[in-house]
Amino acid sequence: MLAQNPARLAAVPSATPDPQIVAALRDISAARIEQTIEKLVSFQTRQTLSSELPLSSGKGATAVAEWIKNQFTAYSQECGGCLEVKTDEFIQEPGPRIPKPTKITNVYAVLRGSDHANAGRIVLVTGHYDSRNSDPNDAAGAAPGANDDGSGTAVSLECARVLSKHKFPATIIFLTVAGEEQGLNGSAHFAKMAKAGGWNIEAALNNDIVGGDRTPGDTLQDPHIVRVFSEGISSTADDKQLKLIRALGGENDGPSRQLARYIQSVSAEYLPAKTFHPLLIARHDRYLRGGDHSSFNEQGFAAVRLTEYRENYNHQHQNVRTENGVEYGDLPQFVNYDYTANVARLNAATLASIASAPAPPQNVRLLTKQLQNDSTLEWEASPGGLATGYEILWRETTAWDWEHAQAVSSGTKATVSVSKDNVIFAVCAVGATGHRSLAVIPLPER
Repeated sequence: MLAQNPARLAAVPSATPDPQIVAALRDISAARIEQTIEKLVSFQTRQTLSSELPLSSGKGATAVAEWIKNQFTAYSQECGGCLEVKTDEFIQEPGPRIPKPTKITNVYAVLRGSDHANAGRIVLVTGHYDSRNSDPNDAAGAAPGANDDGSGTAVSLECARVLSKHKFPATIIFLTVAGEEQGLNGSAHFAKMAKAGGWNIEAALNNDIVGGDRTPGDTLQDPHIVRVFSEGISSTADDKQLKLIRALGGENDGPSRQLARYIQSVSAEYLPAKTFHPLLIARHDRYLRGGDHSSFNEQGFAAVRLTEYRENYNHQHQNVRTENGVEYGDLPQFVNYDYTANVARLNAATLASIASAPAPPQNVRLLTKQLQNDSTLEWEASPGGLATGYEILWRETTAWDWEHAQAVSSGTKATVSVSKDNVIFAVCAVGATGHRSLAVIPLPER
């Protein structure tokens, strides 16, 4: 058992940067990202309904999917076959933006975990490769989609390129999906497949509109910030769970919100804050908008959305044209490739950190059998054998992020001299190299 004087509580310590992750981030290239986005735009349209165009045309969703598959395959060849390149292809039945049965192809690459006991744990990055113009059902008109979402696709591909050169205990999936603009079709199918297959996805990072629009004269854009949206309450919470969340004040502590906090801590560890940092938004998504992270949330997975600080709607969902001196259309000239490279670095650091860390502790409980001012937490050991210790985290109920940590070097039970009524607690597992798992909020146990 541990007891600690509240006057001597330590702030949450920073981990020592992992040299392997530092090397991977150094390898990320804005020039490679620019080449990827320019190539994606060269297909003229990636609109989902254009999948019926023949591969030989060099246009449309099918040609794009084949090109992405070839990119993943080339990366795999460079690392001696370390990537399993796969497709998730299906026929989407007619719906609001799908007038007829349409082929949708998700393309992904799997970097299998190097530790057998942890390879079943998965962390995932995704972006949607489909595009659209002013008419969501226009499969023939130009739809360059440089920012929305060529930028997010480029992040997934660049993360695959640099991280495939390294090994991690847990598995990383680099995903690109289609059908986002038609109703999140591709990601919904993939997430349901993962759920049905019993995949243990600990985190899903959705990058959508991460090109850092650089319209000339726009002084309100901030090239140093990427927004991270996350749901506070799990989409799958039932009535009993919602009642408990309300009773305990846990509205700000769902798994996706913990993932957002994790991203913030990783950014502080690997990226100079003045150069680039995340802005955590306590909201599932922007007003009246949606994204592929929702598909994963709806299947019970922790997932967040990363999006540039200030969107320019003249360069989203627009036919390419100039009117009254204003340029419309999602063109490469408006993408800040250095910005997208920083987004890729944040993604890569987060993916690698979770994949290097122990699994989260299981069945975390806050003991409430007796009325007392001390707080006792108990949990089951992190599975997989990577944990060498644990940390009890806590913060004021009004604070955004964890403020204090107490190391637990042995055992799976500890007491701190802090009233459970005044703070929010969590527990994470810590590995030998200092990597921390995602934090787990305890449930009360009488």
